[in-house]
Amino acid sequence: MAGGSDGSRTRMQAQVVELCEPLVRYASPGGARIRLGVNTAHHDDAAAELEGYARPLWGLAPLAAGGGEFAHWDLWARGLAAGTDPGHPEFWGEIGGFDQRQVETAAIGFALALAPERFWDPLSGRERDRVGRWLASSLDRETPGNNWNFFPVLVGLGLDRVGYAHDREARHARLDRLEGYALGDGWYADGDTEQRDYYIPWAMHFYGLIYAALAGGQDPRRAERFRERAARFAMDFRHWFADDGSAVPFGRSLTYRFAQGAFWGALPYAGVDAVPYGEARSLLVRHLEWWRARQASTAPEGVLSIGYGYPQPLAAEQYNGPASPYWALKAFLPLALGPGHAFWTAPEQSPPELPAVSVQPQAGAVLMRSGGDVTLLSGRQHNTWARGGAAKYAKFAYSTRFAFSVPSGDLGLLHGAYDSMLAVSDDPGDEPLHFRVRETPLDPHIDQDGTIRSTWRPWPDVEITTWLAPAGAWHTRTHRITTARPLFTAEGGFAIDRDGGLRVQECAPGSALAVSAAGDLSGIRDLGAPLREARILTPLPATNLLAPRTALPTLTAPLPPGTHTFHTAVLAASPETAPSWQTPPPLRAR
Repeated sequence: MAGGSDGSRTRMQAQVVELCEPLVRYASPGGARIRLGVNTAHHDDAAAELEGYARPLWGLAPLAAGGGEFAHWDLWARGLAAGTDPGHPEFWGEIGGFDQRQVETAAIGFALALAPERFWDPLSGRERDRVGRWLASSLDRETPGNNWNFFPVLVGLGLDRVGYAHDREARHARLDRLEGYALGDGWYADGDTEQRDYYIPWAMHFYGLIYAALAGGQDPRRAERFRERAARFAMDFRHWFADDGSAVPFGRSLTYRFAQGAFWGALPYAGVDAVPYGEARSLLVRHLEWWRARQASTAPEGVLSIGYGYPQPLAAEQYNGPASPYWALKAFLPLALGPGHAFWTAPEQSPPELPAVSVQPQAGAVLMRSGGDVTLLSGRQHNTWARGGAAKYAKFAYSTRFAFSVPSGDLGLLHGAYDSMLAVSDDPGDEPLHFRVRETPLDPHIDQDGTIRSTWRPWPDVEITTWLAPAGAWHTRTHRITTARPLFTAEGGFAIDRDGGLRVQECAPGSALAVSAAGDLSGIRDLGAPLREARILTPLPATNLLAPRTALPTLTAPLPPGTHTFHTAVLAASPETAPSWQTPPPLRAR
């Protein structure tokens, strides 16, 4: 029974230990700082090394609360004492406003709330006073107007648990602000932004459910609202996961990897059974196993790297320090539930057969399911401040099987790696170097049939309206381009793994097809006339999030000034499910 009905609890406990044990050799003598490499994030080294100490607590605290074993509890207790001592050489520094330290205090507050016997009780009275004073100093610091408002709330929950006096009422203003971000259908905005990404499940809902579980007795109405929103959101979010457990790579902070699935463990922790517990466990376990199968690539020498499918600095944000990926350990929250909890004992239940198309207006997205894979069509979202924001939000499509690519430079198609994009250039000549892509969709609209429309303007005198529509294993794109200047255009399909060579590589007028050594298929076709030139490009390495080296079927064409329309069909499929390449979907009139 200790491992749950299928042993998944035991495996998850072992995985936390497996991910945290290698960190011990990087710890400072006092245990307060864990330095996993050179810090190139925008915050200082002390904050980055605090990050190395604190982020593993997202997994270690539930492990401790659920009675799991770990040989180094004393290191984290000693580190807490040293890091909060202004007289100690490993002091983390005072907490300022808009400070990375605020982010990490949340993990410490969470640990004190779940397992004070491991992290608080071993400390002396003087050490406890210093810890409490340092954490409490964060409660009134200014934060960005987004999910950061939850961090002082989690600190307060930890101080509640250990009995350290603080202003308990101050949290309600922050919680009111957070609830002001609520949208319909269980969705939130992460502040004043168009982003609807994984920060909704792994931050807004995750923290709200922790609050509901730990403070619901004192704040029952708010706790119930958090639970109700999460239950509704779950109905949409289950569509983001493929049958093999992978989640759609989309948005920023993807180096947090299996935090993508943390929501499925937070639901039972807060007692939300909108998704049956056996199904929630199946979703989480499949997701963790998908990542575990890639651990040799994602965690060389046992330490999680910055990247997604492999170490890839190009995928990082400016705030990702060396230990940043350990937010992934949020996925282990249900370890705090005892072995007799229904989450562990309920018979495993596969998710129900989901419809082929899920229209999600709050996200401005359409989720397509074919052959167990998932493709997300995007038409609303954008991000202009995160590194590679256009690639992470504003491409036309994102796939669980093929992921997406980020640019490695700005000189030409090979640097840009413009998969699932229409790249346009006003450079003279046949091989332009400077391209623009959709960055900020204007006037987005989504129909009930799954058609997404948006307009974008790469230059003031160039307007492009794009329609995206699901079509079984395919999706279609229509672009209406009105330009006052000559343009060169390049439209990409999905980037495909080219390691081991391509089994098929075909180009004909208006048609480009590539089949990988493993049999995965990526193709792009003109559905209208005139037919564009077809190419198979080889973007620079380490641009795609899953495949280090890729091939990219692409259609190119020069355009004179005037109004032009492209009709495109794009296919991406596994070898088991690839339909006939010779039967593209019919042209949709626009």
